[in-house]
Amino acid sequence: MNLKRIFRGPWIWILAVFVVLVIGFRVFDIGGGPETREADISEVYQLVENDEVVSAEIVDRDQRIVLTTTDDEVLEAYWVENQGMQLAEMLQTSADSEDSNLDSYQVSVATTPVWSTALFSLLPLVILILIFWFIFSQMQGGGSRVMNFGKSKAKLITKDTPKNTFSDVAGADEAIEELHEIKEFLQNPEKFQSMGAKIPKGVLLMGPPGTGKTLLARAVAGEAGVPFYSISGSDFVEMFVGVGASRVRDLFEQAKANAPAIIFVDEIDAVGRHRGAGMGGGHDEREQTLNQMLVEMDGFDVKGGVILIAATNRPDILDPALLRPGRFDRQVVVDRPDMDGRRDILKVHSKGKPLAEDVDFDVIARQTAGMTGADLSNVINEGALLSARGGEDVITHALLEEAIERVMAGPERKTRVMSDHEKKVIAYHEGGHALVGHALPNADPVHKVTILPRGSALGYTMSLPTEDKFLTTRSQMMDQLAMMLGGRASEELVFHEPTTGANNDIDKATSLARNMVTEYGMSERLGARKFGTSGSEPFLGREMSHAPEYSDEIASVIDEEVRRLIESAHDEAYEVLMEYRDVLDELVLQLLEKETLTKSQVLEVFAPVEKRPSRGSFTGYGKRQPSERPPVRSQKELARLNGAGAHQGTQTSGQFTGSSAETEGGDT
Repeated sequence: MNLKRIFRGPWIWILAVFVVLVIGFRVFDIGGGPETREADISEVYQLVENDEVVSAEIVDRDQRIVLTTTDDEVLEAYWVENQGMQLAEMLQTSADSEDSNLDSYQVSVATTPVWSTALFSLLPLVILILIFWFIFSQMQGGGSRVMNFGKSKAKLITKDTPKNTFSDVAGADEAIEELHEIKEFLQNPEKFQSMGAKIPKGVLLMGPPGTGKTLLARAVAGEAGVPFYSISGSDFVEMFVGVGASRVRDLFEQAKANAPAIIFVDEIDAVGRHRGAGMGGGHDEREQTLNQMLVEMDGFDVKGGVILIAATNRPDILDPALLRPGRFDRQVVVDRPDMDGRRDILKVHSKGKPLAEDVDFDVIARQTAGMTGADLSNVINEGALLSARGGEDVITHALLEEAIERVMAGPERKTRVMSDHEKKVIAYHEGGHALVGHALPNADPVHKVTILPRGSALGYTMSLPTEDKFLTTRSQMMDQLAMMLGGRASEELVFHEPTTGANNDIDKATSLARNMVTEYGMSERLGARKFGTSGSEPFLGREMSHAPEYSDEIASVIDEEVRRLIESAHDEAYEVLMEYRDVLDELVLQLLEKETLTKSQVLEVFAPVEKRPSRGSFTGYGKRQPSERPPVRSQKELARLNGAGAHQGTQTSGQFTGSSAETEGGDT
């Protein structure tokens, strides 16, 4: 609500004048009558004794007396304590005298005028009505829209509005191809109607946040050159039942009147959620709005040229009636871009920005695996900000790599002071991740290792894939598990006790191992079976009363299998570190000296390391037992154990189907 707009309006001043007049009438008793003079009570006594009073009135509640003298003067005086009784007795004695000038006197209790009582009784009600009217008008966008409560709030994008075209969209070639046909139909419908084709009534864009769904819809509007109505799903839903349905009707009426036209509903899951779902039952307003939308989509004229484009990142919660052919005839998946798509997106967002000659978008595209278009736009913008902050004339490749790390892990924390022992623990932790990842055949190559704090991390190991991956084998997942647990294994090998640094590593490793058992069917004991429902949401109302899909015995076996996978990965990481302990020591010395090692420097240290053979099938536990862990083998290694250290919060992040795997040390 715009308070400034309310207090600048004329109604607030009218209300203020009204209140002032009421207070004036109340306090000063404005309303006419003879002029009175305030006198002292002793003067009143003297006038009564001298028989110079014609009439008198004693107002007991106010301790006030008003009298008229023989000179036609009206006096008013106030008394204290028992003076009122004395005045009444004196006036009674004077009135009993036959030759007295006092015609009459009376004693009364002060009363409020009827108009004043009515005014003060109605004033609070009037103020409440005015306040409600102000709030109501502001919620509807001004007093002129009070009667337009059920009208659509859609914004019409006109020809004067800056347009987006398909040239502004990159990394979504399949989606552009699907939408290009929509553009052609709007521009030349006879071409398709001559073949008996029908206009698609709806196109649903679905995909993760930041992949460009809204941008694609704007590009369709810019290319087609037709009226484009844009509205959010939440704009339909109000606290009054029936308002959303009225707005849907009004929106489609406007679109049909200006056909051919496009209606774009962003975040349609706000209104198109599954009907009858939820722990507390359905939502009448939202369900009526959805019902009206279903009727409009399936009822408007096919030749009207109205196409509904909707976007959502939660297609799993949409009502089935909304997704059927005849309403949303096409469902276009806008997924995260591949390596070529990321390169094209980077080029689009870098237009108009001064780039150095050393900028290689192919390398940056490989380093940003798993990022969406919004993430890549943020990388370019961060690079421009870093360049301006440093006084540079161009954006260099090094600045873009720094921008990638800022987007992924946050800015460097150069002011954090850590002890030498904590730095040593962090170095061994990150060195364990890097060495295990380099030695295993199916892990992504190590790109960078640092012990400099960044964001919430105290250090991190970055590994990047050589190509996009869309399928992941069990061997690759096991190597990922071993790399995740390499930091914990390194702490146990060198310091003989774990720290809190592996907190996030263990969390992500447990999640991956449980998915391998319950979702991917990679357990030999349980076989290719799925246990539980992935991505379940209790507020959908479909799983609150369902019984578990497996018995308690199966749940126990699942826990055992998850532990077996994690223990096996931990054992393999420990064996790698034991075999190449001297390489680990050398890597830690380099980290303590330089703090950050690039890919070439890491490969130079890892030159003696040979890749372990690729595992065939996973069987059994590892051979190492905790009692077999070797002691520290040299005086140099003993010197590293001076005191207990604490490395807090290692974080492992990454997509196991094509994105970069990054191991970070962060606060717990």
